[in-house]
Amino acid sequence: MHYVVNASAMLAEGVLTPGQIKVIRKRSREAMVMLAINTLLCSGILAAALGFVFYLADAAAVAVTGALFLAIGAAILLRGGVLYRMFGTASALIGAGMLSAGASFELLDKLEPDLAGLLIGCLGAIIGFAAFWALRKGAKAVAFVAGSVFLIGVAMHLAGVFIAMEAMNIGGLPAAMVMFYAAAMLVGAGIIVDVRLITALAIVPFAEMLNTSTGYFHATYAFYSREPTLSILQMTALVVLGAVIARQVTDRIGRHAGILAIMGFVVGNLCFLVGSLWGDTIGETWWRAAWLATNGDSYSGLSAAREVWQATALTISPGVYSVVWALVLAGCAAWAAMRSQRGLFNTAMVFAGIHGYTQAFESFGDDPLAYVIGGLVAVPLAWGLWRLNARFG
Repeated sequence: MHYVVNASAMLAEGVLTPGQIKVIRKRSREAMVMLAINTLLCSGILAAALGFVFYLADAAAVAVTGALFLAIGAAILLRGGVLYRMFGTASALIGAGMLSAGASFELLDKLEPDLAGLLIGCLGAIIGFAAFWALRKGAKAVAFVAGSVFLIGVAMHLAGVFIAMEAMNIGGLPAAMVMFYAAAMLVGAGIIVDVRLITALAIVPFAEMLNTSTGYFHATYAFYSREPTLSILQMTALVVLGAVIARQVTDRIGRHAGILAIMGFVVGNLCFLVGSLWGDTIGETWWRAAWLATNGDSYSGLSAAREVWQATALTISPGVYSVVWALVLAGCAAWAAMRSQRGLFNTAMVFAGIHGYTQAFESFGDDPLAYVIGGLVAVPLAWGLWRLNARFG
């Protein structure tokens, strides 16, 4: 758990000495600078590798160029000093990225999608296992390269699985299980290389299990949740599980559990946003798929059939969603503040602003009394939280 402190105030109060403040500021600066350097390095490697593949657009040229980059990088890492290690790392990873991406595109170009996907998945698994062994047994100087190649293998493996699943037209429960497998793989990979960004990406296939995802249209980014209620329950389970695990394991694994909890909280709030605008008829996604499977791809009669089905289905109105969401945000913000869970607290505050902004325009924009009631309720709530915090403190 990283705590945020006002160093100048702590110094003035005599809690910390000037020497301790100097150490804190130095380590904070080093952490931020290394984060910036690694982000720039990884972005450059990824862009260069993929750019070379599409620029050359020839299997032989990609293979030769990738092998050349890999050989140069290996030579620098083995014979160069610490000063030039970053160039060796970048060269080796550009070469490895070109070879893996080039092989994948070549398989997709020459074979049927289902067979190509299976082969890419197997090739990625082999690369991942070999890199994992090198990461565990190799020298510290090549740890970054081995870890990065391990991630390349994981990416190839999952890409192959998704390509094969799409080609075989797999849907329903089997597709959901594939998404869960992908989420588990990303969590495991993130913990192995100790990169929380990789762990955080697991939220994408995990949310896709219930068809919660994002979309892009011209100059428009969209979030959609076809089953917001069930997705909220799913994300709630992830948040609770992540919070419990974070308190009972080592600090390293606890950080990954914590980031998963925060990501689940983010997606859960986005699902609340969808529900507060549209409401939710639970199970409509599966009813719709079953109706179309029975009545063909024609949408004729779908609206009438939906109205009949909705008359007996469990429906939650946007108003109920709005109230419940507000209560959940207030409770989570209070709990996170008292437990020093800054990530969850900041997320709750952000979505509280989004919720207030959205409902002000969608629901209460022309009703001043709603603001009066909300404001008067907030004052005693703030007082109660102040007293509760003093008692627990």
